[in-house]
Amino acid sequence: MAEMKDAMKAKNEGVLRALRAIKAEIIKAKTEPGAGGEITEDIEQKFLQKMVKQRKDSLDIFEKQNRPDLAEKEKEELAVIQKFLPVQMTEAEITASVKKIIEETGASSAADMGKVMGAASKQLSGKADGKLISGIVKELLSR
Repeated sequence: MAEMKDAMKAKNEGVLRALRAIKAEIIKAKTEPGAGGEITEDIEQKFLQKMVKQRKDSLDIFEKQNRPDLAEKEKEELAVIQKFLPVQMTEAEITASVKKIIEETGASSAADMGKVMGAASKQLSGKADGKLISGIVKELLSR
């Protein structure tokens, strides 16, 4: 809320749009059946990650359609939303974690991808993008 007030005072529309979207998601999550008016940090991270993915997808579309005005809005919102997420792992860190998971699970071929992805998704949840994890798992198991 404090950041929202600061954005209003500074008349920063991009930040304000993103903060309002986050606030709306928080309210939506709190009012869902079974939430009891509270949300956990895991739930919060999941919907923030979903919002980041939506912004990235929209950004790709707008750039392909040569709409820099709309792409800029998505970039602004994306930057604000990412501030509320934990720092994402680098590709090298993800690769090291996936190699360790492959050793632990005894995976040896692409047929074991589901087993590795299940463990990797749990372990790296919130710290890395699912697409990136999937690509690294495919690459490592195809060797």
